[in-house]
Amino acid sequence: MHHLRTCAAKLRPLTASETIKNVSQNRTAKLRTFQHIRCYSAPVAAEPFLSGTSSNYVEEMYFAWLENPRSVHKSWDVFFRNANSGALPGTAYQSPPPVGAILPALSSSHFQVETQPNVEKLVEDHLAVQSLIRAYQIRGHHVAQLDPLGILDADLDSSVPTDIITSPEKLGFYGLQESDLDKVFHLPTTTYIGGNETALPLREIVRRLEMAYCQHIGVEFMFINDLEQCQWIREKFETPGIMQFTDEEKRTLLARLVRSTRFEEFLQRKWSSEKRFGLEGCEVLIPALKTIIDRSSGNGVDYVIMGMPHRGRLNVLANVIRKELEQIFCQFDSKLEAADEGSGDVKYHLGMYHRRINRVSDRTITLSLVANPSHLEAVDPVVQGKTKAEQFYCGDTDGKKVMSILLHGDAAFAGQGIVYETFHLSDLPSYTTHGTIHVVVNNQIGFTTDPRMARSSPYPTDVARVVNAPIFHVNADDPEAVIHVCDVAAEWRNTFHKDVVVDLVCYRRSGHNEMDEPMFTQPLMYKQIRKQKPVLQKYAEYLIADAIVTRQEYEEEIAKYDKICEEAYARSKDEKILHIKHWLDSPWPGFFTLDGQPKSMSCPSTGLNEEDLMHIGGVASSVPVDNFTIHGGLSRILKARAEMVKSRTVDWALAEYMAFGSLLKEGIHIRLSGQDVERGTFSHRHHVLHDQNVDKRTCIPMNHLWPNQAPYTVCNSSLSEYGVLGFELGFAMASPNALVLWEAQFGDFHNTAQCIIDQFISSGQAKWVRQNGIVLLLPHGMEGMVRSTNSLQ
Repeated sequence: MHHLRTCAAKLRPLTASETIKNVSQNRTAKLRTFQHIRCYSAPVAAEPFLSGTSSNYVEEMYFAWLENPRSVHKSWDVFFRNANSGALPGTAYQSPPPVGAILPALSSSHFQVETQPNVEKLVEDHLAVQSLIRAYQIRGHHVAQLDPLGILDADLDSSVPTDIITSPEKLGFYGLQESDLDKVFHLPTTTYIGGNETALPLREIVRRLEMAYCQHIGVEFMFINDLEQCQWIREKFETPGIMQFTDEEKRTLLARLVRSTRFEEFLQRKWSSEKRFGLEGCEVLIPALKTIIDRSSGNGVDYVIMGMPHRGRLNVLANVIRKELEQIFCQFDSKLEAADEGSGDVKYHLGMYHRRINRVSDRTITLSLVANPSHLEAVDPVVQGKTKAEQFYCGDTDGKKVMSILLHGDAAFAGQGIVYETFHLSDLPSYTTHGTIHVVVNNQIGFTTDPRMARSSPYPTDVARVVNAPIFHVNADDPEAVIHVCDVAAEWRNTFHKDVVVDLVCYRRSGHNEMDEPMFTQPLMYKQIRKQKPVLQKYAEYLIADAIVTRQEYEEEIAKYDKICEEAYARSKDEKILHIKHWLDSPWPGFFTLDGQPKSMSCPSTGLNEEDLMHIGGVASSVPVDNFTIHGGLSRILKARAEMVKSRTVDWALAEYMAFGSLLKEGIHIRLSGQDVERGTFSHRHHVLHDQNVDKRTCIPMNHLWPNQAPYTVCNSSLSEYGVLGFELGFAMASPNALVLWEAQFGDFHNTAQCIIDQFISSGQAKWVRQNGIVLLLPHGMEGMVRSTNSLQ
């Protein structure tokens, strides 16, 4: 009942601006009340007592009357009965019966009373309409037209939910009939389909819900437990006419599609027998990413850090990051040797760092695409760690200046556990990057594996639901729908600083790579793909038909970009050597010369004077905050530390304290992360003290050493090795002037993160000329634990 409008709103007469009009049938204005629609031919007087503060009192009585008509005075009983039976405003009120009079005698005059069941039916019908609206908001995405090929349902389920109205007969699920389609119903406050209207005929309600939730965009958001966020999303997708583009925006979209498509076609012409993991079938990814970056830049973002798999990487480097085309084309020349030390890596693994002007926002923006191995999704936590570091070093505590974008494939997003580990870092205080935009290139296939064999969840994106991230599925062959979704995603991140997922439901025109034959395993899908018209051709024909561009303008745009590619190709022939350092994703400009050599090979003195050591030891064995009660056992530990300092001896914990403290004095930031590192696995460290009397009150003595010291960050991580070590590796990439440490709870637990060690730490410098100062602490202790934990096997 709490969804019902106030009694005043239901019973007052309509103003001219509020009158419901059916343009197509020019129907007579109808009163919007909880009753069968009635027409009035003459103006009537208003009920003055139904305005102002009195309406709240009337509303309370009305709800009480609905539950029990005897709970209100007889005069109000008469009024509510008359109003609900259709009495005109001004005539619903009747004087109460005289003392001792019998109510039935009064009804023989002009007393207009219908039976109570009509009132109940009225309420039931409105509640049914509210349930119908909610059903579309929850399950409309299940019937959205998402697959460009028209073969698979994106949720792997061809059945239609019972509560989605696909035919008039299904109205019976709600207790409604086909004859109810032209009745006008009040809209609840949890929908925006009315626009400026507060009531609509049922037929129009269903039509607008279908337009919002069952076309080329499927929205999953009703699992979010925040009403403000749900209302924000409803407004972005339900408001009539919300997805409108100017002619200039459409021409820009076409130009970006031209660049995306013609780049792949150029590579195919020049190197038809090379693997390049092209973007054919999801060319809309390029305008999608550029839209996210444009909108984010306009909202104040200065630095975007990206991670992505193989597919479309060269296209992103060329048309989003703006890597010089000749440098990309050089990577196809197997005869060129690298000028840098190391082995190098295949071209679709390389990263890039570039600073340029964003033409839409007219602001400078830095873009970094992080290099990654073949191990899908392994780069996710690395990107998040680098993003966190860049935010930390520029004082961006809310994520308004630095953000991350992660691209995924559908099979890997559903199948790789590191995705889940990374999501669970997204809202932790020492790991949050204040919202990541995830873009899934949903080929609807893995390498050769059908999605019905590759995942148990309806969508590949269902993992994102665990952190209440909204998920926007969109048909990638509808470029304008894609751009709208990406625009909303960027605004969501800017507004709420939380993760969001864009699921581009597309197809893969070639096999897993250009040399692979997909017809072996997906014959029906690829027969359809062979007949599928490219999205650029579809969109160009649409704009030409609407006279937004001419065919000549379209062909000139193609010729213009083709010329750019040809000229870059000619320049690439002049290159004699490859420079791997030109592909560096995280340069350390103050650390290396222009030739890539360290500016200084000398090692400064690492000795400390005893006075500093005594000072650090004193802080390490004390509580530098007043009125702070520590545990009795910890008091004994600190007292033992003080005795060691006094006797000029140290144990491991005190030595670590002194090493860290001396670096902090020199302005070197230290970050120690891992499972239970604040106390230490062996209860030896105690870098975070907890007040025994005040909940959540803590103290980090290491941050009380000197007034102008560098900050010390020590943080317990989630129970993850792979994800957290990847995160700290990314954090350490950002600056050489920091000590970043990851500690395994026991040393042998590092093998859960072996992928990061093998693919990034051990080989990163050889493959990508990437420097990193990450330190791994792998402790063990002989304390009766299992043999592998004791011996650090």
